[in-house]
Amino acid sequence: MTNRNNIALSSTMKDGLQVGLKTTWSLGKIIFPITLLVTILQFTPVLPWLVQLIEPLMQVFGLRGEAAVPIVLGNTLNLYAGIAGIISLELTVKEVFIIAMMISFAHNLFIETAVAIKVGVKLWLVLAVRLGLAALAGIIINLFWTGGSEIAQYGLTPQAQAVPEGFVQIFLLGLEKAAFGVLQLAMIVIPLMLFVQFVKDRNYLDRLSNSLAPFTKLIGVKPNASMTLVAGILIGLAYGAGVMIQAVREDGVSKRDITLAFIFLMACHAVIEDTLLFLPLGIPIWPLLIIRLVTAIALTLSVSVLWKRPHEKEEAVID
Repeated sequence: MTNRNNIALSSTMKDGLQVGLKTTWSLGKIIFPITLLVTILQFTPVLPWLVQLIEPLMQVFGLRGEAAVPIVLGNTLNLYAGIAGIISLELTVKEVFIIAMMISFAHNLFIETAVAIKVGVKLWLVLAVRLGLAALAGIIINLFWTGGSEIAQYGLTPQAQAVPEGFVQIFLLGLEKAAFGVLQLAMIVIPLMLFVQFVKDRNYLDRLSNSLAPFTKLIGVKPNASMTLVAGILIGLAYGAGVMIQAVREDGVSKRDITLAFIFLMACHAVIEDTLLFLPLGIPIWPLLIIRLVTAIALTLSVSVLWKRPHEKEEAVID
């Protein structure tokens, strides 16, 4: 029995490592060129010109104009792209925390919105919740947090000690930052993929789904939506799309319940992974985690109370 368990664990480690390396390679192809490009653009007239255009809007969130770069990258692509934008800039701890909070609520909008629509959630609701929470979080943190004025230290990422002179020095600085960005990505993603593989191979998702049933009841969602919540919380909307779509299809989740589940997930999907990704950026991550969880619970509860359950169950439809 012990030998069989060792073989199973070895297989899990092998599969998890392969997935981790593939994921790192896939995401590194985003992180590396974006970090390199943004670093180079910092020393050209292009980025300052764009920054000047957007700066009035960024001031609402207490951010300088160039902070629009990681926010736009995070919104349109993913957190990794947003982080690549962050480590290319010299920002204060408060600015990094505000950006991290905003793109935690609203990132990878194209893909994750498509997943939400696939399971029957309305487009306007997805955009209103995610962009609304991002904007509100940025404004509130800016108004009420008076600390974080020191320059953020980005873990392994080197900080420029002097302004580089000439294209070659700028290019080398960009390569250095991009390489360290991918290295830090690997240090986080590979252990996470090992954990996810371990959870999958031992059917812990099913067990977690059953144990989460009381919580789903608390937020006004029926237990048959618990698998959707588990997949979203642990893996995320994009990575967990297959699991969630299958769960909705097989478990007969109503439109009301899947909408409530996604309202919760839009605020805190992949909350552990997302939070850990910001660890090397020199910001307090516990408040990041707590704010997302509290916001998700409060928002879902509020909508659940206002949205009375219909007498007849209306199942979500997946094409």
